[in-house]
Amino acid sequence: MEIMTTNPTKMSRGLRNNNPGNIRLGSFRYKGEKAESSDTAFRQFESVEWGYRAMFVLLHTYAKKHGCHTLRQMINRYAPPIENHTDNYIRRVTHTTHLSPDEKISTTDAATMTAVVAAMSEVENGVKADMSEVWHGWELFIVDFDNK
Repeated sequence: MEIMTTNPTKMSRGLRNNNPGNIRLGSFRYKGEKAESSDTAFRQFESVEWGYRAMFVLLHTYAKKHGCHTLRQMINRYAPPIENHTDNYIRRVTHTTHLSPDEKISTTDAATMTAVVAAMSEVENGVKADMSEVWHGWELFIVDFDNK
């Protein structure tokens, strides 16, 4: 019996970096982020679950600090039109999640946010997210951010 393995060269950059949201390097470190990155533009995480946690943290920050409470607002900030096809990104996420682009959402609602982050990961990487990994990322996030 042959064992199938994933060819890392065919894997998206985001998944190779355990960064399913393709979060760019910045001035601070997320929990679970590697201390030394071999990627000059994007963050690398210890596991994909830590990468999902970072997506939840970032979207939560958008809501709390920048007043982004809808998918349209969040995605316009996350994937700005200057470097993305933002309208297509919004359409794909709203189609997958069945949420309206202008519906107010809570970043501490598990069902909503795991669906949103899974859909964003699919847009970023071209493959469906493993929901067990997304949920584990949620658990890593919510212990620090519940009711904050």
